[in-house]
Amino acid sequence: MEPLPSVVEGGLVVPKGASFAIIAARFNEFIVQELIGGARDALVRHGADASNVTVVRVPGAWEIPHVCARLARSKRFDALIAVGAVIRGGGYGAS
Repeated sequence: MEPLPSVVEGGLVVPKGASFAIIAARFNEFIVQELIGGARDALVRHGADASNVTVVRVPGAWEIPHVCARLARSKRFDALIAVGAVIRGGGYGAS
């Protein structure tokens, strides 16, 4: 029997007034929309103000790192959350 993986758990404490950006791919929207909803829900359940959560849409997963870097340099947000869905065979470079 293989040993179970280690589990690390912690609590999310959202400082009052903290601002968040959720960077989300438009590609595979049917999955990504659920990921956005889950991220928003988690933030709000842990004390974030929903009005301080901004969703930034990008064409696909390829653009997410570039936009995250740009937003991080802007220092406008306290935290960035990136969501996207890459499905084998479903992208431009799949062939």
